[in-house]
Amino acid sequence: MRGDGDGWVFDADGSRYWGRHGAAGLLLFTLSEAGEALILLQHRAVWSHQGGTWALPGGARDSHESAIDTAVREADEEAGIADAELTVHTESVTHRAPSGWTYTTVIAEVATPLVTTANLESVELRWVSSDKVGELPLHPAFGASWPDLRSQLVTIVAASDSDTVS
Repeated sequence: MRGDGDGWVFDADGSRYWGRHGAAGLLLFTLSEAGEALILLQHRAVWSHQGGTWALPGGARDSHESAIDTAVREADEEAGIADAELTVHTESVTHRAPSGWTYTTVIAEVATPLVTTANLESVELRWVSSDKVGELPLHPAFGASWPDLRSQLVTIVAASDSDTVS
């Protein structure tokens, strides 16, 4: 389905970004039985921007959507993840272009590794240990933001652990 956000934004240096109103993606995680964070990653279709790399389900933000709305919608479209199954923890702008375009990553949790259904934008969807994410050929922007996102994830998991213990 095409929204009013579909389209490219160009910076003066020729860099291009998908999403006329910015873009957002969902860093969805769950904890394994051993307590390690598993992240849902998307192996992007070759025809897509930076195709062949691994990243988060995500895409163009429509004018009427919040970043959370966009990330959740895109996860449903690209991975079959229903919003009722997830708990949103936080969001952060993980890329800001000179044009003002932004990419916001929303971090959310599910109780177990859900079965996913890939659409045509994906070669594969996979639950990956957070320790192994950096070993994959990552989308350049996701790769640049991963260290900070991983740090945020560690903080969220630690806070959840302390809530469980209390």
